[in-house]
Amino acid sequence: MPVISGDEYKKRIDRMHAEIWLDGSPIQGRISEHPAFRGAIKSQGELYDLQLKHKDVMTYTSDKTGNAVGASFLIPRTKEDLEKRRQMVQVWARHTGGLMGRSPDYMNTAITAYAASSTVIKGEMNSYPERLTAFYEMARERDLSFTHAFVSPQYNRSSLAILEDDCTNARIIDTTEEGIIMHGAKLLATQGGMTDELFVLSAPGKISHEEAYAFSIPSNTKGLKFIARQSLVGDDSAFNSPLSSRFEEMDSVVVFDHVLVPWERVFIHENIKAVDDLYNKGKFVPLTLHQICSRQAVKTELLLGIAQSMVESIEIGEYQHVQSKVSEIITGLETQKALLLSAEATGKVDEDGVFLPNRQLLYVAIHQFQNLYPRYTEIVQLLGASGMITIPTVKDFNSSIAPELDTYLQSKKHTGREKVALYRLAWDLTMSSFGTRQTLYERFFFGDPIRVSQIMYQQYDKSDATAFVQSFLEK
Repeated sequence: MPVISGDEYKKRIDRMHAEIWLDGSPIQGRISEHPAFRGAIKSQGELYDLQLKHKDVMTYTSDKTGNAVGASFLIPRTKEDLEKRRQMVQVWARHTGGLMGRSPDYMNTAITAYAASSTVIKGEMNSYPERLTAFYEMARERDLSFTHAFVSPQYNRSSLAILEDDCTNARIIDTTEEGIIMHGAKLLATQGGMTDELFVLSAPGKISHEEAYAFSIPSNTKGLKFIARQSLVGDDSAFNSPLSSRFEEMDSVVVFDHVLVPWERVFIHENIKAVDDLYNKGKFVPLTLHQICSRQAVKTELLLGIAQSMVESIEIGEYQHVQSKVSEIITGLETQKALLLSAEATGKVDEDGVFLPNRQLLYVAIHQFQNLYPRYTEIVQLLGASGMITIPTVKDFNSSIAPELDTYLQSKKHTGREKVALYRLAWDLTMSSFGTRQTLYERFFFGDPIRVSQIMYQQYDKSDATAFVQSFLEK
């Protein structure tokens, strides 16, 4: 079947009736109508509709069926394919402001990367590359949506934790003729329960074979439970909560209660090396970094636009410190874009015929964003000052005091209502519960910033630089 519509996506998710717990109770009825989920599901549905509207950018022709399938499933064979992937990501990101970190293109990219890396686990014990490839093709043709869980619960993060048995992390407790039996918990399923599938891959570095696996199961699998955190939706008002009312994706703990994973859905089990190799030697890192950086560039542009709109609203652009602050975001945006384009330009075709971007440049881009995003939000707060606090609600502006608010909260270029709408947008991105979750999310999106810097240091080729120094010492 070709790419699906937003309406089909919503109907498919409603029919699943996945087990989702929120505030101590299981969610009943259609999840697309639940206050904590309906905004994000509506927005995600709009993304699927964009695929149908912009087929030239958002789709490509399947080599299996001839159908138009999502470009987020495209395995890049050329630089032009990689550029198409960026364009696809940024069409979706511009619709969400880059605020949906788990829009379909993220996990579709991950599934695609793993399928393109199937040769890495060929011949490995308890590894089934042919299943992985077949699953990718099925997901592509059905335009499935995914959440994922890679991280173990924070049981013991000390250096001696390897000496203890982690009683919380999901593990294989049995193997049967039907498949593997999973029990325990995993983090952190963003959009948990509002996707067709849950994809699970153990993070690299496991020492227990029972915790080394890769599989995917439907979100309504028996024994699978999503325990959602508190909703960060302010309310349904596009004026009061312009961002959280649309893009609050929800995060959840995934609990496996003796869950049967059928063999056809198991890609690796009880093989630490295969799990590590699929992540470290496969194409997951360069392709997902490319998707992430493409989205984050759009998100930076949104922050720049908000900052400059505030400057123009109250006419503070003449001040040097204001210009300096906005220039920080400009510098970050243009650097992000340059690194992204350079990563594409210096990409190479690997041994499997896949055109991969320069991962070192993308590591630099994402590490920079991890460190700069909190500064961007701080700049918006500093520019807004008291305006970030004086933000009455839509009910105030629909009441008898509206004329007074329009008078006393107006700016040089905006009525009181228009100015407050702008500042509520800035507040929802940088100060609300939704906004502070966005900041934490970007800080750790591809792992701890210190770990990312270690990877950069360890993988970067420093030999030219040291040889350059040596040439001076030998003179």
